[in-house]
Amino acid sequence: MGGSPLLIIDVQKGFINEWTAHVPFRVESLQDSFDQIIITRLYNPQRSLYRRLTGWNQFSLGAAETQLAFAPHARATIMDKATYSAASEELLARCRTEGVNRVHLCGIATEASVLLTAAALFEQGIEPVVLAHACGSDTGHHLHQAGLQIISRLIGVKQVIGS
Repeated sequence: MGGSPLLIIDVQKGFINEWTAHVPFRVESLQDSFDQIIITRLYNPQRSLYRRLTGWNQFSLGAAETQLAFAPHARATIMDKATYSAASEELLARCRTEGVNRVHLCGIATEASVLLTAAALFEQGIEPVVLAHACGSDTGHHLHQAGLQIISRLIGVKQVIGS
């Protein structure tokens, strides 16, 4: 990975609506500015806590809504995940092995997957930089803004750029 990779979180067809319609174009445009690109796709396993506790039954593995809503760069690595956070053991091990100490991140949803990924990276000693202009919340602009406020509080106001 080396340098500062771009981590694009869950920009999938099922999350695109009036509040997130800007995100696919912005993340697609960002890819040319980074040597390393990691893209996550959220899926919802059949016996997940999403289904049992929240009643969210969409995004089964391979369903149409799980498809990316933009064209990934040819050099991008795509990782499927079944959790809010993209800071999986695989990603963290890759960062450690390749000496990555900063990750730029963006995607959907600011108040959930982006926030939890930024916090998890921070807790692992990896500097998260949130590219706010390429984030959004599929549940409304107010939650996007709330997510940015919480992220700023958790990891530092200077770590959120482009809002």
